Amino acid sequence: MNFYKKIIRNPETRYKLLDFLECIPDSTMVKGQYRIKTGNKLNLKNPKRYTEKVQWYKLNYHDPLITRCSDKYTVRSYVESKGLSDYLNELYAVYDCVEDIDFKNLPSSFAIKMTTGSGTNIFVSDKSKMDENSIRMQLKEWMDRSKKSYGREWGYYNCTRRIIVEKLIEKDVNNDLPDYKFFCFNGKVHCLYTMIDYTDNHENGKLGFYDKNFNLLPFRRADYGEINREIPKPINFEKMVEVAEILSEGIPHVRVDFYNVGGKIIFGEMTFYNASGYTKFIPDEYDFVLGDQFILPEKK
Repeated sequence: MNFYKKIIRNPETRYKLLDFLECIPDSTMVKGQYRIKTGNKLNLKNPKRYTEKVQWYKLNYHDPLITRCSDKYTVRSYVESKGLSDYLNELYAVYDCVEDIDFKNLPSSFAIKMTTGSGTNIFVSDKSKMDENSIRMQLKEWMDRSKKSYGREWGYYNCTRRIIVEKLIEKDVNNDLPDYKFFCFNGKVHCLYTMIDYTDNHENGKLGFYDKNFNLLPFRRADYGEINREIPKPINFEKMVEVAEILSEGIPHVRVDFYNVGGKIIFGEMTFYNASGYTKFIPDEYDFVLGDQFILPEKK
């Protein structure tokens, strides 16, 4: 949403504009957003770039499993069905509306998340110091937003919008919350990325791509700084790769995310449309390199 941020700085005004544009067909909206955000014309007939194939994925591959796994609550049952419940974060509560939240019965620290969308999280480290009214107001705004994904990501269309409360994962000694995002294609990890220096201000974060042996790769995203120091290979890295491949088995493409704090692996989420398919890679050729990994399925 960088284009919208530059033109319209107030976030709620941006969302209202996108709500107003909800009547525009998905294919038209996706083509327009792709051109604005990447500077390229979208080729849906013969997509070659990774970012083009993500747009095709949105519009043409509508497997109900994507809906199940895009939802931060229902994905838990999918993880359990794979025999991987030990990697789930502790769930304190799930609510259908803001009014149902019972803060008195929650522990002193917790994470509140919307079950759909991105960036809709609230982290409470000390309940005694939280502003309950502000939290409820923010959640109400998120609940009232358009049911249609702003990036026209089909996987979210049929999700039930809810609020979950989970155990708060503690930051590490660098004040970051290490997470690792694995790009999986038909059940095989190709690469991943992680970030540093981002927890307090996401836009100041630095991002690096790594291969499945955790060797730094020579490309990055244009919207984040470059990691210019050595990052130690995470403890139990191979186990994260193994679990990501189990969860992504039979899926044309999905990003599987884990936190890893002191060797404890905690499942984060499954994302089918990384950055909504609007990433600009440096150098640009890696949009094609990743695209070669993404074998498009039959329309569904």
